[in-house]
Amino acid sequence: MATAYLRGTAAHIDLDAVGENIRLFRRMCGPDVAVMAVVKADGYGHGAVRVAKSAVAHGAGWLGVATAEEGMELREAGLSVPILVLGASSPGQVRLALAARLDLTIFEDGAWNAVRWWADRLGVRPRIHLKVDTGMGRVGVAPRSVMSTWIPRLREPHVVWQGLMSHLAESDADSDMFTRRQLAVFLDVIESIRSRGVDLPPTIHLANSAAALRYPGTHFNLVRVGIALYGAKPYPSAPALTPVMRLQSRVTLVKRVDAGSTVGYGRTYVADKETTIATVALGYADGYRRVLSNKANVLIAGRRCAVVGTISMDQLTVAVPNDLRVDVGDVVTIIGPDRGERITVEEVAQWADTISYEILTGISHRVPRIFV
Repeated sequence: MATAYLRGTAAHIDLDAVGENIRLFRRMCGPDVAVMAVVKADGYGHGAVRVAKSAVAHGAGWLGVATAEEGMELREAGLSVPILVLGASSPGQVRLALAARLDLTIFEDGAWNAVRWWADRLGVRPRIHLKVDTGMGRVGVAPRSVMSTWIPRLREPHVVWQGLMSHLAESDADSDMFTRRQLAVFLDVIESIRSRGVDLPPTIHLANSAAALRYPGTHFNLVRVGIALYGAKPYPSAPALTPVMRLQSRVTLVKRVDAGSTVGYGRTYVADKETTIATVALGYADGYRRVLSNKANVLIAGRRCAVVGTISMDQLTVAVPNDLRVDVGDVVTIIGPDRGERITVEEVAQWADTISYEILTGISHRVPRIFV
């Protein structure tokens, strides 16, 4: 890792910021609502193990992952809190999850059968969360099948019915109509279970980052905090969060080009006057997407410099303001603050016509993570 950092390109991860964001959600949700820190996709590109340890140290009672393999990594790192596999699990992943004492999300027959098979052979009682499709339309059991098919299964003695859950499709949207519709479906499922004298599981969860901030009625007794854990806003008007990542690189060459000179592959940038061009040690192989060519800004000495020319695999070029002196080795801030100015991940996502999730998770493993 130290050798990789010699290039000068790194993502600096502020673990105290993780703690600040966890504490914000704990204050907002109150003492009766647990917080799950979702650290799938290597902690949204931030480093799952270190982020998870910081989140737990600051009050997260649960961790969420996408796969059993991700959960196993956390267990091997010594994390003992409940870990829920949020995604689908193959039979092999079910075996791995049970061996690692992970909770499993179940919503289809194949995984259920694998749970029963492996529970018997491993001599364990797996903790199961039943996922209901309330309108996301992706995965989850039909609400009408909960009582007829799934409650009898979940009451079998070889499993522990730990959770009932769903996922919101539009909690970050301007309109709350569909979110309220999904909440109503989820409440109907809860009521149908209660009305038949069946005990609910101890953990009920529906809210993601946006819903945890906007819809207190979706909190139940656990909220799943994903993108907001990393300080990125789940919707534009979200309250201030503390960004966790600062992505930086360095200048590798500075030169003056004449008016009419072109820069980069395809000659997509033509200087309209004599211009200072700085080359930066960052490219699309590092996760800085090619679509940002001729659209984005970076910061040098607290000043915005336009990305000009086509972004290459390993480097990019920027136009330097005439009154700014830049030298080889100067720090270039791609995401984060510099001397009172800041480039947010939301800005980068807007330039790339995507979402902050994709920007953060797309930063490649070639970029070392420096934990501070």
